[in-house]
Amino acid sequence: MIVVVGLSHRTAPVEVRERFASGSEGFDQVLARLAGRAEIDEVMFLSTCNRVEVLARPKGGSDEARARALKAVREVLAEHGKIAEPDLKPVLYEKEAEEAVRHVFRVTSSLDSMVLGEPQILGQVKDAYDAAVTAGTLRSFLARCVHRAFSVAKRVRSETALGAGTVSISSVAVDLSRRVFGDLEEGIVLLVGAGEMAEAAAKSLGKGAKEIRVCNRSIERAAVLAQRFGGAAAPLTALEAELGMADVVVTSAASPSFIVTHDLVKRVMKVRKGRALLFVDIGVPRNVEPNVHGIDNVYVFDIDDLEQQVAIGLEARKNEAAAAEKIVEHEVGQFLAWARGLDVQPAIVSLRAKTRGVLVAELERSLQGRLKHLPEGDRAALVQMVESATNKLLHAPTTRLRRAAGDGDAQTLTATLQELFELPVMHEVGDDGAPKVDDEDDDDDERAVQ
Repeated sequence: MIVVVGLSHRTAPVEVRERFASGSEGFDQVLARLAGRAEIDEVMFLSTCNRVEVLARPKGGSDEARARALKAVREVLAEHGKIAEPDLKPVLYEKEAEEAVRHVFRVTSSLDSMVLGEPQILGQVKDAYDAAVTAGTLRSFLARCVHRAFSVAKRVRSETALGAGTVSISSVAVDLSRRVFGDLEEGIVLLVGAGEMAEAAAKSLGKGAKEIRVCNRSIERAAVLAQRFGGAAAPLTALEAELGMADVVVTSAASPSFIVTHDLVKRVMKVRKGRALLFVDIGVPRNVEPNVHGIDNVYVFDIDDLEQQVAIGLEARKNEAAAAEKIVEHEVGQFLAWARGLDVQPAIVSLRAKTRGVLVAELERSLQGRLKHLPEGDRAALVQMVESATNKLLHAPTTRLRRAAGDGDAQTLTATLQELFELPVMHEVGDDGAPKVDDEDDDDDERAVQ
């Protein structure tokens, strides 16, 4: 089974989460460190503004193997966030087996997001999945779990109205701005950053603001976004002048340090002569230095402050969330039934191999003796008869064994099967479909079978 280790807006404040924010280079390094741990068989790393999570399949199915894998993940995350493991553990959540599968399905379906029903998380999980596939850190079991999560998210989006209405951090930020400044018809909105979050904020603003301006390190990218909304663009070096003109500033730039500092805003406010300035900082790491909020007539809301605003829209989606949770529970049951089927797969493969081996050996003995006069065509017909007989003989027991596995009752049947037919103890099957025999009595779980 799988484990999940992570932290999110539910367990860690933004000042902790921002320590784990990963650019593309940092993301690849963390994934490589996770994949390099001997305790982990498969792994995927998810990093967004509101959560950092590791999805992993331990190397082995025993309790000890899972404990080793969990510790390995904690160590990598502690190194990534430059925080001691004992200090990190209180803000982490750890989930195993069924609980872990349910968590993956809920996260991908946006049931665990700060803004219930927001669409961005599905794309972020897909990006993390693609990165893991490219890095070669996924194989059949964890890959199938994440693929199933995509299907669950699709069902939730098509069968419920969970995503109706205001469902993004950017749109909530815009709503907050309008509550402070009214309809914004006479206001100037400055977007610091020109990525997806900034674009979403601009879409939410529409034509409500007097003017939308975009300030970004890449003036070319800023110009493209500004042109889409009839606004103006400026380089980041012109930020001080842009702040002097703006009423609402929505920041979402990718930066390891504060872009808007206390000293910068102090200078800007002298020019503004007391005119109020609102910052909505949706960047992680944060773009605005926290003590900016202490300056007179300056208001700063970071991504954690938006949770209260999110709660206002949550009530209207509770019925849809309940329907979505039912879909998740059904899909979790289906996936677990498939996963339990893997428990009996080695026994089925071994039984089929032994049955076929006995029949083929007897056929070959006859073909070398009393039936040696048979032509090739007749010999081929007899080989096909053995294959058909094997399939018919084993159809009922394998079907019942798989059904019992889905119901969670296969352990006794599997043990009986191994005893009656003197099958070896197996924990996995090889790439050629043949069972691998364990000479030692260990607790390792079977590996996933495609």
